[in-house]
Order: sequence, then structure tokens, then C-alpha cells
Amino acid sequence: MKKNTGFLYHEICMWHDPGPRSIYNDVGIYFQPDKALENAETKRRLRNLLEVSGVLEGLAELKAAPAEYEDLIRFHTPEYIADLTLASAQGSGDAGDGAPFAQGGFDIAKQSAGMTMKAIEAVMTGQVKNAYALGRPPGHHARAHEGSGFCLLGNIPIAIMAAQAKKLVKRVAVIDWDVHHGNGTQDAFYESDDVLTISIHHDNNFPVNSGSLEENGTGKGQGYNLNVPLPAGCGNGAYLEVMEQVILPALNNFQPELIVVACGFDAAALDPLGPMIVNSDCYRIMTLQLMEAAERLCQGRLVYSHEGGYSESYVPFCGLAVIEALSGQSSPVVDKLGEEIALWGQQDIQQHQQTLIDKVIPYLDKISPNVASINTALSNSEQTSFAK
Repeated sequence: MKKNTGFLYHEICMWHDPGPRSIYNDVGIYFQPDKALENAETKRRLRNLLEVSGVLEGLAELKAAPAEYEDLIRFHTPEYIADLTLASAQGSGDAGDGAPFAQGGFDIAKQSAGMTMKAIEAVMTGQVKNAYALGRPPGHHARAHEGSGFCLLGNIPIAIMAAQAKKLVKRVAVIDWDVHHGNGTQDAFYESDDVLTISIHHDNNFPVNSGSLEENGTGKGQGYNLNVPLPAGCGNGAYLEVMEQVILPALNNFQPELIVVACGFDAAALDPLGPMIVNSDCYRIMTLQLMEAAERLCQGRLVYSHEGGYSESYVPFCGLAVIEALSGQSSPVVDKLGEEIALWGQQDIQQHQQTLIDKVIPYLDKISPNVASINTALSNSEQTSFAK
């Protein structure tokens, strides 16, 4: 029986070391050292739960090479890559606002980017139907000239641009449901109508002064960047309504050839960096909704690239729910905490949350298929079929 869901993981990604202070560097001597909030445990524990639950056996484990220089400079500046190369070889460094790394950090980041590249390539060539890349460091805050917020390299922009260069895909929709604004991915495609970027995040959390509704793209990209800056305290009801009222209609309007998810789990309850109260079943439902949309719009082509999520105890259950959905599996694992979270007060959508969604909906009218892209995709269909 063919395994339809690709899974990418590499232990070297777990060796990335952002240092004990991480985002609290500015506190100086007054911060008692602790391990960084962005650490290996949430990801390693997710992978381990996949194995112990039996779900890993039903996945197609894929191997990826690190991203190469020509892949990186499609998005990042040569100067930034040179700085990372030097600092990583000499010892430790900081790629930008809250993106420190130890020796070898750049090489590890290239592996993480390469895993998202391989995930997209495997899906677009028909090796698997969908895929999940479980790498670190994450990528959605990295900009062309600097890192930020734990991110050194823009995993998703690098991977999309590589696939576009190989003519595997042109029109891509990126859904970022990390609790923080996906500013790096937004910047990468802000002037493009070939890539629709949608970020669902806590309003003005990180980066500050980033991710407002009015940031809607420019030039050819006008209308093709959409932000949903949610108020604090949103639970399953608000997130599912954003899916129904914003995300799914936007995908229908855009008609992508591929859907990519910047999959952060820091909107889940218990996260130390996010004030939302989503549970694992919400992530499962949103994944099933995206799978249905992908089946209808782009032959099921769906790729997840792991981003944030800092609760060591709860991220594994959220990730398991997503990967069970992607692969059509069920395991004996029962998320008892998730059942309790679903009963917390204000889990249904609240009026102030709906008011924000109502402000987003008019922006959907600006999104439409790029007819030139569709014609190009049709002309390349024989090449893609051959690759399968």
C-alpha cells in the first residue's frame, strides 16, 4: 500500500542551539539562564509521539539535502548569506532580532530549508500526495537581509522559489497560522501575484507594528497578501470561522496549484508565547478543511512546514492530530487535555472576534486567479505528469 504522506526529519536540526538567553538577551545579567523557548524538545517529542503511537510507520520518510547557495540567494541577499557563513564557522552569532545561533547554526538552517524544499518537490512530482517537514530553526520571520524571531533562513520562500525555478509550480497559496505574524514570508512575495500569502496571528504580538490588515501587497502583488490580526483569547470557534469565512473563500478565488502551511502550534492553549486557546482537534479540523480544498483545487497538493510552538507538553498532541489527518490514520492516543480545553469559556466565537473577521472579508474581492499563471501551468502539465 502506497504511503501518501511524506515526512521529513533530521536529528541535526535538533542540534541547533540558540543559546540559553535567546529572546531575553537584552535583559543582560538580570536574566537567570534557562534553555531557549525555541528548543529541540517540542519537535523531538512530536517525532517521538509519532513513533510510539504507530503513526510514523504509515508515513513515507523522505531524505533531503541541505539547501545550496543558489537556492538561498533567490530570496536572501548574498551579503547576508556571507555574514551567516562567517559567523557560523567562527563560533556563535545573531542573525537579527532574536535569532542567535551557535557554531554550525547556518549549516543546520540549510538542512531545515532543504527539508521544506524536498517536501514541495516530492508533492509536485507525485512522489507523495502531501508532506510534513519537521525541521528547525523555523523560517517565517527571516527576511532577505536578516534573521528574526528564532529564524535564520526563510524555509518556505526558499522552497517555493526553488520549485518555481524548476518549473514544478508557479501559483502557490501560503497559509500561516503561527500565532506570530509571518512577516518574512509576506516580504518575500509582497510584490507577486503568483503567491498568495495569508497570515492568521495575534494582533501586534511579534514583530510589533507588523501584520496589520492594511498590509495587502503592492504592485502586481496588491491584494495578494492578507493578514488576519486576531485579538487575544481566540479559541477553536474563532479559528474555524476564519477558515470558513476567509481562508477557504480566498483559496477558491485564487485557484492555487499548491497549498503550503506555515504550521506553528503556538496558538494552542498553554503556549508561553501565545495568548490563544486552540486545542489539537481544531488543528485537525483545519487540516481536514485544507485537504478538502486542496483536493478540489490542486489535486490534493498540500505541504506543511513546521514553525513555532513552545509548549513541550502540548505541541506533540497538536502535531499528531495534523499528521493523522494528513495521512488518514488514527492512533490510540487520546488528547484528554484537549477535551478539557474545548470546554473552556469563550471557545465559541465572540462578537469582537467576528467584528475583526468582518473587516477582513472585503479584502477577498481583490484576490483572483492569475490567468497567465494558469495558462503556464496548463502548458507545463505534461512535464509534471512525466515527472510522476
